[in-house]
Amino acid sequence: MAPKGSQRIVKKVVAENRKARFNYEIIDTYEAGLVLKGTEVKSLREGKANIAESYASDEDGEIWLINSYLPEYLQANRFNHEPRRRRKLLLSGREINRLRAGINREGMTLIPMKIYFNDQGRAKLELALAKGKKLHDKRESEKERDWNRQKSRLLKDNG
Repeated sequence: MAPKGSQRIVKKVVAENRKARFNYEIIDTYEAGLVLKGTEVKSLREGKANIAESYASDEDGEIWLINSYLPEYLQANRFNHEPRRRRKLLLSGREINRLRAGINREGMTLIPMKIYFNDQGRAKLELALAKGKKLHDKRESEKERDWNRQKSRLLKDNG
């Protein structure tokens, strides 16, 4: 039996925004809870969610996830949810104030990075405070990625 403090936290990633790191420079990340209906949780567990075109917005002192797609749960019948409805994010007051300051003062954007289930089975969203990249920055990151790929091939072949 493992000691108490050495248990590993396992995250089951349901949806991931893979283009976010290419299009944005990530400044800071936050973990937020999601206010979901029962059918949305069941749909998430099936793993067919999409957050690629979604973003988070500050409205009336609350943070909302907008344009995320959680498909309808087929067995739910008439009690189903709306697939692209706005979902409230659960953050502490201090985190909300920090995010609002970043959005308003510095012109940053709130980007959802991934939705996952934590070790207690609760759906969480990794939210990033990000700044948009310019075209030359995107080219630079693409060059760096290609060089790392070539470097690993060379090391694999010659190593």
